[in-house]
Amino acid sequence: MRDAAPQGTYKVQALDRAFAVLDLLGESETPLGLAQVAASLQLHKSTAHRFLMVLERHRMVERTTTGKFRLGLRLFDFGNRAIEQYDLRDRAQPHLRRLVGETEETAHLAVLEASRVIYIDKIEPARSVRMITRIGASNPVHCTSVGKAILAFLPEERAAEVVKRLRFERFTNRTIQTAEALKTEMEKTRRRGYAVDDEEFEEGLRCIAVPLLDAQRQPVAAVSISGPSFRVTAQKLPSIANHLLQCVRGISVDMGYITSGRANRAAWSA
Repeated sequence: MRDAAPQGTYKVQALDRAFAVLDLLGESETPLGLAQVAASLQLHKSTAHRFLMVLERHRMVERTTTGKFRLGLRLFDFGNRAIEQYDLRDRAQPHLRRLVGETEETAHLAVLEASRVIYIDKIEPARSVRMITRIGASNPVHCTSVGKAILAFLPEERAAEVVKRLRFERFTNRTIQTAEALKTEMEKTRRRGYAVDDEEFEEGLRCIAVPLLDAQRQPVAAVSISGPSFRVTAQKLPSIANHLLQCVRGISVDMGYITSGRANRAAWSA
């Protein structure tokens, strides 16, 4: 009986370390070598190697041609299955389709994961020049409208934690580069009720997003409209924002976050 507790403790610790490896690879912008993984997690190389081999065997991790490690495609499969089972996505779809019909641009539904946003749904219009994005993809918070919309309405302490983890990678000459600039943008987003990606992630692409707030007034997701900047002009943003507001109100009612009687005030009153 005395051996049972240490063995159980070891198994739990092994799971924790395995997930730590996955978290590390997921947060890295490039594949990592064995030495990098071991050093980052303060593990012996032999221990790190064992975890990587097990994860590789289960296709959770894959090795590049240079011998470095990155997340495996099986995680993408798991992610898609989780997304398919995600109640929010199912309830949001009718409202997203209506939104796309009203704006004739691409709609995204995204959630926050660490310092990145994950797109859990995407609906495109029946027109040319569409968005080259995919469900399950993730992007940084600081240069996306959905990321900034969620971040601006988070509790102050949690928002600060997210900002602290950001690397402020630059994608265009408009990308926000500092924490101070991002905080200024967050304040602007709170005042007007929506966030804008003004060609900050991709040149020629403009996006606008509104947060979806739960019953406790916490952002659980964000809905965006994206399109080429020659169509999604600065003059159109207030009108598109109004369509987005109506969309998140409908989702909020269907999710039970607000009643239909409160739906006309819930989303933008920060």
